[in-house]
Amino acid sequence: MTTNGNTGGLEFLAATPLLWLSLTLVAYLVAVAVNERSNKMPLLNPTLLAIALVVAVLAATGTSYKRYFDGAQFIHFLLGPAVVAMAVPLYRHTKLIRQSAGALLGALAIGSVTAIFSSVLVARGLGGNRDLWLSVAPKSATAAISMAISEQIGGIPALTGVLTIATGITGACLASYVLGLAGVKQSHARGFAMGLSSHGIATARAFQESEVAGTFASLAMALNGISTTVLVPLIIGLFDRVT
Repeated sequence: MTTNGNTGGLEFLAATPLLWLSLTLVAYLVAVAVNERSNKMPLLNPTLLAIALVVAVLAATGTSYKRYFDGAQFIHFLLGPAVVAMAVPLYRHTKLIRQSAGALLGALAIGSVTAIFSSVLVARGLGGNRDLWLSVAPKSATAAISMAISEQIGGIPALTGVLTIATGITGACLASYVLGLAGVKQSHARGFAMGLSSHGIATARAFQESEVAGTFASLAMALNGISTTVLVPLIIGLFDRVT
């Protein structure tokens, strides 16, 4: 009776949204604490650590992703207001953005084209089929945009989502080191590069460096979403014509 009662209680608890919402928040708070203790080491990115913790719990308990997401989707809902809130630091630094407009537009054009071309060329060079390189082409845009583009051009949206998240985590973990080796020291340049190449996750990392870096990362993320939407179909069409 007790065993059945305990089992029923666990099943009831697992079915409640609060459990998975709480798990997500606790995992992220633990990840942030670990990151803080390591002096905010980029390789110990809070998002990466939180994902690892949640996946470990889901695997250990045999919980499906659908059940987890049904409980934690309120956090997904908050992504919208969080993106809108980025307008506040953008407004604060309008003067600096205007002063850097020419350089930013040049970096946007080069970065967007390079991200798309390099992704497709690597996928093709490694023997990937057309579905793969259509799915990987928009990976440097934020997930909602990249998955929508992938669906429109005939890619696999779920695969694009995975590649997009992997791109963001990789950028958040390595961008600081790469930019340091390249001698990029200005906060606005560092932030713009991070947001352009690795969207939202790297933008969060940029805000850890400074508000200016985070502001320019969020600007780059938004602009790259627009440019990727325009450029991916054009570049894919170019590849189709030459092959």
